[in-house]
Amino acid sequence: MKNKNTIVIVSIVIMSIFVLVNLIKKDLWDVNAYLLKEEVLSIDKSVEIVNLMDITPFEWDVTYSFDPYTPKDTIYKTIGYKWDEISETVSEGMNQIVFLKDGKVVCYLYGYPENNGYGIYFTSQNQIGVTSASVLSAEDDLTFQVVKSDNVLYLKNN
Repeated sequence: MKNKNTIVIVSIVIMSIFVLVNLIKKDLWDVNAYLLKEEVLSIDKSVEIVNLMDITPFEWDVTYSFDPYTPKDTIYKTIGYKWDEISETVSEGMNQIVFLKDGKVVCYLYGYPENNGYGIYFTSQNQIGVTSASVLSAEDDLTFQVVKSDNVLYLKNN
């Protein structure tokens, strides 16, 4: 009887660990979005200009900022593949930014800056065929102005 109880307890512990690990396990783009948020929100109040590459705690080579109401299919076509976690923006002012490294999503920002505590806005010379997004590559001028307004930190390129 004692061995049977031990086996049951060990089985429950193993299953609990398995469930906990799967709940805690996050996708790379979610982890990097959290790390980016921490980095942006830690920018000193006296800082007026930052380089986007200096505050992204992950490697990337291209980033897209999608216009409001851009359909999922357009986003998928633009970045080159589908992934589960994409949403369409539902109003003006929302961020929908995808960072890629070697053609794979490494960070995905979505939502209202007021809810996230920060927002990133940029414009660019669009690549041929990309009409619903601004595109920056790691080689571009990544200088962003730091603007603080109503407890929200905004990064804006000019």
